[in-house]
Amino acid sequence: MIELKKKNYEVFPIVVPNQSGLKSINFYLIKASHSLTLIDAGFNTDDCFTALIHTLNEKGLTLNDLTEIVLTHHHIDHVGLVNRIVSMQSIPVYVHPLSIQRLKRDKDFLEMRIEFFDQLYEKMGCGEAGRSQVDFLKQSIEKNKHNAIHSDLLPIGNTFLKEFDVIHVPGHAPDQMALLDQKRKWLFSGDLLINHISSNALVEPDQNGERMLTLVDHMNSLKKCQNRSIDVVFPGHGILIEQPDMLIQKRLDGVEEKASKLKSLIQQGIQTANDLALAIYKKNYNKQFSLVMSEIIGHLDYLETQKGIEKQLTSGVWHYSIKQ
Repeated sequence: MIELKKKNYEVFPIVVPNQSGLKSINFYLIKASHSLTLIDAGFNTDDCFTALIHTLNEKGLTLNDLTEIVLTHHHIDHVGLVNRIVSMQSIPVYVHPLSIQRLKRDKDFLEMRIEFFDQLYEKMGCGEAGRSQVDFLKQSIEKNKHNAIHSDLLPIGNTFLKEFDVIHVPGHAPDQMALLDQKRKWLFSGDLLINHISSNALVEPDQNGERMLTLVDHMNSLKKCQNRSIDVVFPGHGILIEQPDMLIQKRLDGVEEKASKLKSLIQQGIQTANDLALAIYKKNYNKQFSLVMSEIIGHLDYLETQKGIEKQLTSGVWHYSIKQ
């Protein structure tokens, strides 16, 4: 049993069951002597809001006691209640600088992102499936504009509160950050590490529209935390993770295994990212197109960095081969 009450602060987990593969939506209250911080903010649902209010009341607190919100990254299942909370209690919202355009749903940034995916899916040989995903992204600019965060967003510094260091852990999201209590070896990790599933390293453009090597970034972020000898991870989904080094190694080994499988398929003559995705994921290719392509592209990037494969642009499509 993890003791969540320490000398300088207490942690109150808010765990909202979820019927998807995520199992739960987790966010956390940290109560220190002069502050009450909310780390992440779940979905914008009554279930998440009720769970927040119930946890506050259970601890003799109210929404008025909140002093700030910290968001580990910009994904909708981590930021959903921000507008509702801030409309009731005007408090600062701290984020990684790379979160701001995404959380504000800056139109210029979103249009640049669409152009990035349009070109990416074409070069990966995705054809109609890629064009359909791009059309979905175009429609989402208008459809999801209500999800923009209304309050001011403040770039977080290198330290937060007195006990926590802020660590940039990109990969799952370019703006993902974790809060580390070095003394207790506790990490509030967003979606960096989840016990029951591996986190997707989602392909994204940087601020200039260039593709980031998100799976490579994700692996480096995992290694960064592995080197810190962390005792407990407080994740965005699922159960708390004690002694996470073995799980981190399992995730790193999983990348190696999938990369080896891809390399074998390339040796057999499957040359494009799209064809590799179809060969591995079959039914899920259409159901989860963007996730599937992120997975394949990320592992191809990793193989390229390891000098195992190379690619050549032929008729506008990247073709991969074993590096001689």
